[in-house]
Amino acid sequence: MAKTDLAALQAAAHDAWLFTLPLVEIATTRARGLANGSPMNVFGHMRRLADHNARAVTTPNNDTFYSTAQVDLSQGPVTINVPATGERYFSLALMDAYTNNFAILGTRTTGPDGGTFTLVGPTDAAEGPNVVRSPTNHVWALARILVDGPHDVEGAKAVQHGLSMQGPAADAPGPFAHRGAPWAAYFATAAQLMALNPPQVQDRAFLAGMAPLGLADFEPSRFSPEEAAAIEAGVAEARAAARKGGLSGAGFTDGWSYPSARLGDFAQDYGLRASVAVSGLAALPPAEAMYMRAEGDLKGALFDGTKAWRLHFPADGHLPVNSFWSLSLYEATPDGQFFFTDNPLARYAIGDRTQGLVTGPDGALDIWIGHQDPGGERTANWLPAPAGPFALFMRAYLPKTELLEGGYRLPPVLAA
Repeated sequence: MAKTDLAALQAAAHDAWLFTLPLVEIATTRARGLANGSPMNVFGHMRRLADHNARAVTTPNNDTFYSTAQVDLSQGPVTINVPATGERYFSLALMDAYTNNFAILGTRTTGPDGGTFTLVGPTDAAEGPNVVRSPTNHVWALARILVDGPHDVEGAKAVQHGLSMQGPAADAPGPFAHRGAPWAAYFATAAQLMALNPPQVQDRAFLAGMAPLGLADFEPSRFSPEEAAAIEAGVAEARAAARKGGLSGAGFTDGWSYPSARLGDFAQDYGLRASVAVSGLAALPPAEAMYMRAEGDLKGALFDGTKAWRLHFPADGHLPVNSFWSLSLYEATPDGQFFFTDNPLARYAIGDRTQGLVTGPDGALDIWIGHQDPGGERTANWLPAPAGPFALFMRAYLPKTELLEGGYRLPPVLAA
């Protein structure tokens, strides 16, 4: 193969790995659920808040119960029953196989009264009210149900009990390779998943550049050793690229990154889509929730937990939201994922609903962050960190216009 062809093959492998990564990540998540006894087309409910033991999905929140269903529409539509939720925050994100939120049912969109919805595949006919069409046959349905403190656990569970799905039985697809698999196994899986969930017509131009890899009839044995080396190089570059960006955005403004307007509904931003699949799988679009990351003093925007840190909100500077906000602290894994860390308070986040926070006489709020207990009254506002690197993410649910459009900016996290 000519040198220019090797370069084209390397570029094709790079692009194909990034393009198909969301398919593979959702398939991996689906396999975990099936292994834990959750069948297709049925909601499974997590009836406890995520803690340091929650390792199934990166960057979990500690504010909501999750309910989740892996859906296969190839055998026909499914019916989703959403209960009345009243003033409680609720969202049911419906993600296609490429992690785009093609619809969100809940507080912001369908209102507090619930309803019955028919979810149909890309080619099925549909009649009647409340029809939601998916671009792919495989769908991930992920509900977030606010738990407003320990006193509210039973109320949140009651909402979960009212959330249900009915539809034809479906066999679990797979098994499939995971993100860390060798390139031959990875692309064989990617080819299978793309056949089950064909890309959209607006992806055709990008897919044309992947042609040298031949995913439509992928056969790894046809590649020479030199060609295999080019593919491996392209995959290595793609893996490095996927660990950058994501929920961290393109840069930092006054110590914080702000999400892309394309987060959660990525269109043709395949690089962002792949990065979010690694660092923030199942992220909501900004209109539903904004994810901001603080810039630390270490490489990769991480903070040093052995130091003391402070986030100060003046009395008139709290986040403008129509629901709630929450600051979460995570330890980082070598491959760019984030999970809660064990700590003596069993506290993984601080927000506007945290019980016992102490504010100043004028209503100002200081959050103290670090491995060492700050002591005295500050302990009430302490967000414990590991004795090593950590990351800080702020979530703002149902952000107001000034936050969405950049009129409000978070204060920086500073050394205490």
